[in-house]
Amino acid sequence: KCGSCGPGYASPLDAMKGPREEIIYVPCIYRNTGKQIPDFLATVDVDPNSPCYSQVIHRLPMPNVGDELHHSGWNVCSSCHGDSSRKRNRLVLPSLISSRIYIVDVGTEPRAPRLFKVVNPEDVFWKCGLGYPHTSHCLGSGEVMISTLGDPAGNGKGGFILLDAETFEVKGTWERGDEVPPMGYDFWYQPRHNVLISTEWGIPKALGYGFDPNDLGKGRYGRRLNVWDWSSHRYIQAIDVGEDSAPLEIRFLHNPDASEGFVGCTISSAVHRFYKTECGTWAAEKVIQVPSKKVEGWILPEMPGFITDILISLDDRFLYFSNWLHGDVRQYDISDPRSPRLVGQVFLGGSIARGGPVRVCEDPELRSQPEPLVVQGKKIPGGPQMLQLSLDGRRLYVSTSLFSAWDRQFYPELIREGAVMLQLDVDTERGGLAVNPKFLVDFGKEPGGPVLAHEMRYPGGDCTSDIWV
Repeated sequence: KCGSCGPGYASPLDAMKGPREEIIYVPCIYRNTGKQIPDFLATVDVDPNSPCYSQVIHRLPMPNVGDELHHSGWNVCSSCHGDSSRKRNRLVLPSLISSRIYIVDVGTEPRAPRLFKVVNPEDVFWKCGLGYPHTSHCLGSGEVMISTLGDPAGNGKGGFILLDAETFEVKGTWERGDEVPPMGYDFWYQPRHNVLISTEWGIPKALGYGFDPNDLGKGRYGRRLNVWDWSSHRYIQAIDVGEDSAPLEIRFLHNPDASEGFVGCTISSAVHRFYKTECGTWAAEKVIQVPSKKVEGWILPEMPGFITDILISLDDRFLYFSNWLHGDVRQYDISDPRSPRLVGQVFLGGSIARGGPVRVCEDPELRSQPEPLVVQGKKIPGGPQMLQLSLDGRRLYVSTSLFSAWDRQFYPELIREGAVMLQLDVDTERGGLAVNPKFLVDFGKEPGGPVLAHEMRYPGGDCTSDIWV
């Protein structure tokens, strides 16, 4: 129908009609597990008709130890749909701790990726003055843009690395001007409204050793949404969402005309709706608050939900997020973005599960502590963390590792047993979530020993990596 079409889909609704996912790429991390072996990229078979269903079918080890693979992105995506000369055939895989950037060839053999290029940290340090790369998005300009948490010394600094999307040479920084945010993390851009908005996690040299409650109140965790002018690349506005809120994943609605979206705040366990005001500036309002639970047997007397990932279905109808500590994944109907309505919830482990060391003394939401989740005879360790939704919105994939230093602190069983990957069936009519009992990827059984599994990507793109312009 479209002889000049490039990668991805013409619109989010067209993407929903795309083929069912058959494989998923998952970074697997050995840092902080006591094993001095490289992280690797796992290819997982998610085709229910395959004899290898819910199994790791390929492992691509990196050439270095201690990288901390984390998030990934593409050389091109749906922002380049109008260019038939472009192909989505390279996975961009930044390393959060080493600051290396691996480029993986997933086009030659999608089920058996191979390493294409390594961008050395020295190039990032010297050409950009940045380190600790996190989120990678492709741009319609033929470049790849990667946000960072700080400078090479581990101090906080919000900035963006630009790579050439063909050669993957470091071109320098995207931002212009002298003013930059004090921290960085995730970002999303929306050219039709001439805006990019980035978030803040915390200062890298504080995060790297785990969560220290003594860091709270000292400016070591983020509190702002940072607004950038898309055309001039200049930092123009900060939106304060609360001290130590730590806003992480940010998602615009997928409709490229939309001038609003949502951001999940980890420590404050709140979701804020951000939006463009009538005068052209940007603002935010809290629309969801997960209440803390009063507990005994934990590091603090109150336990936050700890929202660690959020995403929006491609039709902009449902918002999903994970409470890594409480252990639940939630589904909200956002037909009215100012008043999200909870329509689905399921517990997948977590720190308050019955029979564990934590006793809940006061809970404004639950009458009793949830039962531990058992799938195929395995008690699920850790809590739900990264999320990925199928294009049609009917299957939600969940992994359980957040960041190796924090995994080791909050869920030491992840170090001993490895992470897992689960799949939830989604009711896309009325809302609702249910665990698929036939699907379990147990990363505790890896040849190199138990490993920590993080973000998930489909070869054809997904709702957290594709941006329509």
